[in-house]
Amino acid sequence: MKKLLFTILLATLLWTVMFSPWTAPHINFWWMMTGSACTLSLCATIFRPGWWRKVQVTPADILLGIAIAVALWGVFWVGDKLSQLLFDFARPQVDTIYSMKNGESPWLLTALMLFLIGPAEEIFWRGYVQQTLSERWSPNAGFVVTTLVYALVHAGSFNFMLTMAALVAGAAWGLLYRFFPNRFAAIILSHALWDVAVFIWFPIM
Repeated sequence: MKKLLFTILLATLLWTVMFSPWTAPHINFWWMMTGSACTLSLCATIFRPGWWRKVQVTPADILLGIAIAVALWGVFWVGDKLSQLLFDFARPQVDTIYSMKNGESPWLLTALMLFLIGPAEEIFWRGYVQQTLSERWSPNAGFVVTTLVYALVHAGSFNFMLTMAALVAGAAWGLLYRFFPNRFAAIILSHALWDVAVFIWFPIM
């Protein structure tokens, strides 16, 4: 548990530096996000070798990954419209998130999210954190705690919409991993595709 706690504290520190209004203006978000996600996935591989045995890519996994990403995009589209009706601050906070891609190459961001950031986040959060907690406590506890921690590491942004987005997305991927760990490849693919879809291909405006 000491290794797990260390990596969670490291993730909290890295995410706070990336998103905090006091530190974010002084770094390149995308390169730090890439480095942070890859560092955490490396920790997961060192501390829990063998997670890749659950990654069995089949045509069914590819189709399922695409379907999950599409469904999750739809959930966020509905959530965006409802939040704008309920909260005056919703759209400005969402626009702040989208402003992080200003001035960056969409092709570069697509590659980073599709091949590095999205997969690395799933390897760490579901393949390492949730799996470790599930084995130590119970699958339900592992799911709940991982989902909450995944959302809370975004709290340093002081962006309610970002934190809620992390909670919803984390709950979706965590729930899928809770009941279908043998579909880890589809979950990884859905995270990568959703990242690119919501930020680059089909931004929710």
